[in-house]
Formats: sequence, C-alpha cells, structure tokens
Amino acid sequence: MTENQIANKIIGCALEVHKALGPGLLESAYQECLFYKLMKEGLAVAKQKPMPLIFEEVQLEIGYRIDILVENKVVIEIKSVEALNDVHLAQTLTYMKLGGFKLGLLINFNVSLLKQGIKRVINGEL
Repeated sequence: MTENQIANKIIGCALEVHKALGPGLLESAYQECLFYKLMKEGLAVAKQKPMPLIFEEVQLEIGYRIDILVENKVVIEIKSVEALNDVHLAQTLTYMKLGGFKLGLLINFNVSLLKQGIKRVINGEL
C-alpha cells in the first residue's frame, strides 16, 4: 500500500471520528479513537512511537514521540488547538526527518469542518 493510499484511509477514519465526537476534546481522546478506527481497518498502527535523535554516533532518547505511525510509513500528528501554526508543522517535519518518513498528516480536530484542519506534510519525493 502506498503512502497516498494509507493517507486516504487515515483521512476517512479521521472524518468518522470527528463526525462522532466533534471539536473541543483533548488531543488524547482523538488519538485513542483514531488509533482504534485505524486498527479496525486492519492497518498496522503504533501509538506514541518513540523517535530517538541520532547526533554523530550518539543515539539520544530524549522523549520525541510520534502520535500515531501507520504501516511504518505515514506519521500522524494530532492537535486540538484554535489554529495550526508553524511550530506544529515543524514538529511533524522533525518526526518525519528523524524516521525517514515521506508523508505526514497534521490533523487539528478542534475545527467545525475537519477538512479545514488537515494538512499533508511531504518530506522529499513521493
């Protein structure tokens, strides 16, 4: 399955979660529900996946964690904020660069229409 096919499934599941819950909850609630929906779809998902930082020959376990990683290919960063900003995008890009992932989805569930809260993040060629 390609990154784009995975992303389409993720977005479909996220839309279902948002339709059922609406805006205004904590990020952790959306994360758990989206994780559950993705598992029900038969996708391989990891929640709060540790992401070490490698500097020269030293691997640093400094607490970076990907909200959800799908099929070991697509990073999902979940937010429940008034508006996405550059620091949220930078956080997603950092996780993608550390793990060598090409595609990420930055999803803000605190919006009235979820399509306004989804940002595709691309690292390199897809």
